[in-house]
Amino acid sequence: MSSLLYYALPALGSYAMLSIFFLRRPRLLHTPRAPVFLARLGAHRAGSGERLENTMEAMENSMAQRSDFLELDCQLTQDGVVVVSHDKNLSRQSGVNRDMDSLDFKDLPLYKEELEVYFSPGQFAQGSDRRMVCLEDVFRRFPRMPMSVEIKEDNEELINKVADLVRHFDRNEITIWASVNGSVMNKCRAANPEMPFSFTIGRAFWMVLFYYLGLLPFASIPERFFLCFLPTIINRTYFPFSCSGLNQLAAVVTKWLLMRKSLIHHLQQRGVQVVFWCLNEESDFEVAYGLGAVGVMTDYPTALRCYLDNHGGAALAS
Repeated sequence: MSSLLYYALPALGSYAMLSIFFLRRPRLLHTPRAPVFLARLGAHRAGSGERLENTMEAMENSMAQRSDFLELDCQLTQDGVVVVSHDKNLSRQSGVNRDMDSLDFKDLPLYKEELEVYFSPGQFAQGSDRRMVCLEDVFRRFPRMPMSVEIKEDNEELINKVADLVRHFDRNEITIWASVNGSVMNKCRAANPEMPFSFTIGRAFWMVLFYYLGLLPFASIPERFFLCFLPTIINRTYFPFSCSGLNQLAAVVTKWLLMRKSLIHHLQQRGVQVVFWCLNEESDFEVAYGLGAVGVMTDYPTALRCYLDNHGGAALAS
């Protein structure tokens, strides 16, 4: 046993020192990838705190605030039109208890006159534009605006149609594949491998595990974006579980695991943009940029634009 420790401890110490060295200097092992765009200000659901979510009016408002990208979700109608919509069922958005794929695009209902802002409970957004829009019209209206397109369901027709639209409008480099599901992401990447893509939940788990094992500097990271919730919003504006005890536990555990400047710095040095969501308060903006995140996704692009204009130098330096 003593002889084993004699050799094992120095080897373990050398490995730890080597891992820390390359964690801080990943460019010695990996060529950094230059970003096509900086995702500093992301408009969640196109800015759903200031206008009705995912409407053209919301997108125009976010553009006026110089948002760097729009965060969108897509669903498919019965007649095969890709619609920008967070929910498949239309009850919350319109009061009509029908699934998106049971209606043709021309028969889609209007949004309600006001909608609660999901990450600001008790706050409601209104707008004069209540029409649901198709992704093709969005790409046509904003041809060079970067967007994150999240695919929530394992629907190959939807995935292929999104991929084809991105190609048709020559948006491969400025449209991000997003999905929490690994198998869905694999299909997205196969449908259009030229699009950058974000971490899934499974890939994020392995990335964090490799970080704590000291293996991350030596692992391949093909993702270009880490779109992650800020742990400090759990049980405050974000309630992933129905049980308050589980939310409190999740807040403590994820804060300990994810809020590591060295992890975020390593990802940034590897060409992965870290963007925290969905933050609607200035105190949360400060936490995110203080950790070294490139950007923040918010329902209130005007508030975040004001923060960046007033604290842009400090945010850039963090």
